Amino acid sequence: MTDRRPFTRHVGVAAPMLADNIDTDQIIPSREMKSVSRDGLGEGLFAGQRYIDAHSRSPDPAFVLNKPEYKNASILLSGANFGCGSSREHAVWALAEFGVRCIVAESFGEIFHGNCGQNGVLPIALSKDKIAALTAYVESAPQQNTLCIDLEKQTLTASTESAIEYPFDVNPYQKRLLLDGLDPIGLTLTRREEIAAFLDKDAAWRPWIYE
Repeated sequence: MTDRRPFTRHVGVAAPMLADNIDTDQIIPSREMKSVSRDGLGEGLFAGQRYIDAHSRSPDPAFVLNKPEYKNASILLSGANFGCGSSREHAVWALAEFGVRCIVAESFGEIFHGNCGQNGVLPIALSKDKIAALTAYVESAPQQNTLCIDLEKQTLTASTESAIEYPFDVNPYQKRLLLDGLDPIGLTLTRREEIAAFLDKDAAWRPWIYE
């Protein structure tokens, strides 16, 4: 089981990356996956765009996450089909280690979307016009114009603009994992007493299985 911070209410700086079809190889290039561990993947996040030279790690000042106004961004705004491509779970691991807690996009790659909720990142799908409104809001003063996400209420609001309040849908299973800070194994272990009782009963009924 992996311990995670429960996601209940999050307020953060939002960085716009509005291209469509940002795939998992852009999020974490295969050359950055050097071990089976999750540790260190955040450094390789968007390595092909974030660095002028990926080997020396010289940052590209033009890349949005390197700009001072988007320092400590924990929310990404994006276009359609975010996280398409390969099924690598490393993409979500890299985002989470970097500090991304939520991605707001028009749509998501199906496998990536599932991986998000299991690894502490909330995927929110909103229409293109709503993402455009959020982008205009945050771009005017990124460090002040933060976004607030209330997972229990399933609302996304602007911290300093009352006109922006968008409800969003979330899969109930993902919502439970995120609210409780659990991965699928952790969720299973919340019923460990029931599992143990079943095993005891089954062992009495079929003892040869446990020999």
